[in-house]
Amino acid sequence: MKRQSGILLHITSLPSDFGIGDMGPGAYWFADFLAETKQGLWQILPLNPTDPACGHSPYSSNSAFAANKLLISPQLLLENGLLTAEELQPVPAFPSDRVNFADAIAYKERILQSAYMNSKKTNKDEKSYKDFCRSNAFWLDDYALFIALKEHFNGQAWFQWPKEIKDRKAKALEQCRKEFEERMDKAKFFQYIFARQWMKLKKYCNEKGIQFLGDLPIYVSYDSVDVWVNSNLFKLDKEKKPRFVSGVPPDYFSKTGQLWGNPVYDWNKLKKTNFAWWLQRLEHNLKLFNIVRIDHFRGLVGFWQVPAGETTAINGKWVKVPVKDFFAAILERFPKLPIIAEDLGIITRDVKRVMKDYNLPGMKVLLFAFGEDLIKHPYLPHRYKNPCVVYTGTHDNNTIHGWFEQEATPLAKENLAKYLKKDLNIAELHWDLIELAMKSKADVAIIPVQDVLGLGKEDRMNTPGTMNGNWSWRLSRERIDHQVTRRLKETTSVSKRG
Repeated sequence: MKRQSGILLHITSLPSDFGIGDMGPGAYWFADFLAETKQGLWQILPLNPTDPACGHSPYSSNSAFAANKLLISPQLLLENGLLTAEELQPVPAFPSDRVNFADAIAYKERILQSAYMNSKKTNKDEKSYKDFCRSNAFWLDDYALFIALKEHFNGQAWFQWPKEIKDRKAKALEQCRKEFEERMDKAKFFQYIFARQWMKLKKYCNEKGIQFLGDLPIYVSYDSVDVWVNSNLFKLDKEKKPRFVSGVPPDYFSKTGQLWGNPVYDWNKLKKTNFAWWLQRLEHNLKLFNIVRIDHFRGLVGFWQVPAGETTAINGKWVKVPVKDFFAAILERFPKLPIIAEDLGIITRDVKRVMKDYNLPGMKVLLFAFGEDLIKHPYLPHRYKNPCVVYTGTHDNNTIHGWFEQEATPLAKENLAKYLKKDLNIAELHWDLIELAMKSKADVAIIPVQDVLGLGKEDRMNTPGTMNGNWSWRLSRERIDHQVTRRLKETTSVSKRG
């Protein structure tokens, strides 16, 4: 990993006239900002479809391979001749600072339907579309059928479908494919359009020296096409209900641990396939992104499984993963492995050993560094050992100013002043921490755009453990002015990260 820096901003947060950030002009504007300020990385959150029932968290999806059609740009559909200017109208008066998901979905559904119908009339890009379907058939065919069945059964979860469909009996599935052919075609078409727009944006960024750092959640949702199709790879009972679910054990932050509820992998079964599903997943993500951050990396070494039906994570146990066999299979397929391990929280020696053995960079978060003594905390810059990536904060943290006003203890404030060797000036606090990250010896420094702009608690992306108001924050173009651009560019250059 070379010395560089980047900005964390999810696609949904980009400026757009259509209710939610997308891959249109706002994305290219932000890429130009990154290039002008000498950033080498653009970190985003998972691109998979989101679910209103999960608050539109990008970490809860019905597919580990499909993309969120809400991120398709209407402007690019217009430019490509798939929509007319009249079909874009009327555009609701969307707020510019937040995503109103319900209104954005209603608008996007209408115009995407128009784009699909127009494509059928003109047969535009038919060969390209068929090539896409053929090369992605290993996940796309099942996903399209899953979406068609979801619509047919009014959103019911797959494990509530009729038994012959739930259990994927060949005759029943063949009948469904015939009956829902158009619905499946439409689902495939939206994935094709997404892929075309995404690869165009990725190419533009890469040519400007900007790499995409994507995010891969370790677990998948129970109500997902992945579990429906690959139920044998998860610890399910004969009725295909989870026997165990995911979580993390009790710790300093939670006396009952965290009960996430995803079905856990049956790693013995995965090993018998030479980890084929995981290898396909990694390959797919490494086509979308230049580098991948694996969320909850420690779960690839050992994971906490809790018996289904428990109301807390207390009565779980650690289960080991055949990690050496897993990484042998990964390295055979991907000799150069561009992965960042999310290793926040309590990390045991076996996880540290795996990261060291495979030279995987971990994460350091400055907001966590100052609440204890100023010598031993592993997130203090003088203790960094490469490879590593330093963040001022992540999508799950408060902003720098929000942290200082809401969460920082008197000791943390005192320690921060001591570490900076100066009195704290609140107006400059975000730049103090950005410079601390940038000037550190960490290979990579990543700054959430909210911290670059010095925003407060109301501008954070997500508050873990809450359901309302998350994942909806948006950036307006006016917030990035000449002064912000100049300051970030200077800080990056002085830190020798440009």
